[in-house]
Amino acid sequence: MAALVYFRKVFETEGLVEYEFGGDPDAFGRRLAVDKASRTSTVRDGRVDHAFLLASRKLRVLYAERGVWPERGMSAT
Repeated sequence: MAALVYFRKVFETEGLVEYEFGGDPDAFGRRLAVDKASRTSTVRDGRVDHAFLLASRKLRVLYAERGVWPERGMSAT
């Protein structure tokens, strides 16, 4: 089964970065927050599912590669 998720940065503070994410790049329906110190992600609606896991994993990988939190992106499996 294929999965596709898009994400876009909403805001960033010293300790937190928040993203919109979803299957449609023009209509994000959900948000996740990443704690910068621990690099753990929390989904705002409490629904931990494949889309959330895919987005949060991709964000951590991009941060590890680039050293900055990406403005936007996507992940496909």
